Amino acid sequence: MHWGFFDRGLPPVLAVRSGDLVAVEAVTHRAGDAPELLMDPAITAIYEAVTDRGPGGHIMTGPIRVEEAEPGDVLEVELLSLTPRLRYGSNRSSPYGHLYEEFERRSLVTLFALDDALGLARPLFRYPVSSALGIGERVDVQAQAVVAAPSGIAVPLRPHLGIAVVAPAEPGRHSSVPPGRYGGNIDNWRIGPGARMYYPVLVPGALFSVGDPHAAQGDAELNGTAVEASLNVLLRLVLHKGRPIGNPLLETPTHWITHGFDEDLNLAMKQAALEMLELLVARFGLAREDAYALMSVGVDFGVTQVVDARRGIHALLPKALFRPEGERLTG
Repeated sequence: MHWGFFDRGLPPVLAVRSGDLVAVEAVTHRAGDAPELLMDPAITAIYEAVTDRGPGGHIMTGPIRVEEAEPGDVLEVELLSLTPRLRYGSNRSSPYGHLYEEFERRSLVTLFALDDALGLARPLFRYPVSSALGIGERVDVQAQAVVAAPSGIAVPLRPHLGIAVVAPAEPGRHSSVPPGRYGGNIDNWRIGPGARMYYPVLVPGALFSVGDPHAAQGDAELNGTAVEASLNVLLRLVLHKGRPIGNPLLETPTHWITHGFDEDLNLAMKQAALEMLELLVARFGLAREDAYALMSVGVDFGVTQVVDARRGIHALLPKALFRPEGERLTG
């Protein structure tokens, strides 16, 4: 485990070859919100043993070295399954939330019960916590002013990795909070089962890590967190030699998705658009003018998150736009 940072100098804890399957335990850094529900003995041991933390807050598993990976290559991460480790998750409105001032700078924790069989998360109760409460600190829930959550609400589970990352090219510690070309805290809920994420390899071995597991989240991650819950993850790592890309690229069964990151949401938007333009030209062979027109009429842009220092924009290209002549969408 490494807590709160990425660093190309970290020694790998596992070495794999292209095509290998890897089972990973992704542990939430929000387990202290309700230790009795969100911690088991192994998670408790991590919280007690890993004292070298920061400057970010996320618990990372890794790094994993991929043999023969070199800068200029692409690492494909195929997400085969993500299942809740425990039956509960936590959402905490934080000082990073987009409406923190409107809620009088108060932080609230909402606990959710996770029903993996039905694919639903249901809010159970909420309580206020101090905004000064540090990540990794544990809340005594019984000492809080607990209020029952409203009944009749069921949020669809969207298990995904808030963070999956290759080591940054620059030496030293990098905070786990802002996303970047290396991936990191992208917080796109589509990075879940059945998806494939493509990362530019920036250092020898790629040095891949995962963290910030989420059971559910909406675009924007508005109050600063998702339904934070530890997940057991099965993934496949595949190396593509000599195929450089810009920012991480996401493929789902229905879409190609590019990303942009910047403190300025307008610049993040432009970056995601340019990444999509390059994809349409390089992969699909379109002229730039044709690609630009297609993006305006057929590509949807969304706000991935507004709470991680660098804001995120994603562009969704439906695969159905490229279908054989005369093929119908249905029937």
